[in-house]
Amino acid sequence: MRFFNTAGPVDSARHYTLPPLSRLDWEHVRALIEQHKYFVPHTLRQTGKTSSLLALMAHLNQDGHHICLYANIESAQAPRDDVHQGRTLICQTLGTQASVQL
Repeated sequence: MRFFNTAGPVDSARHYTLPPLSRLDWEHVRALIEQHKYFVPHTLRQTGKTSSLLALMAHLNQDGHHICLYANIESAQAPRDDVHQGRTLICQTLGTQASVQL
């Protein structure tokens, strides 16, 4: 039985969802990627940012032209006064996610 999820990324098999890529301005995002530019999805909480990014990652990895990785680096916020520890946490998260996703 499907239900509305309000606690983290959605799973379309278990949760009611909107198509996650439909929430992105795909042509604009594609142009930024092709120009090797950074972008930051910025909107209110629980509006589908993570779900859209995960769908974007899957789409980009399927086309064979890109290798895309999603990593949540919120853990690096905790040691705000320790830049070395923050960087270490970011690198550990990237490494872990690369081994899991790629």
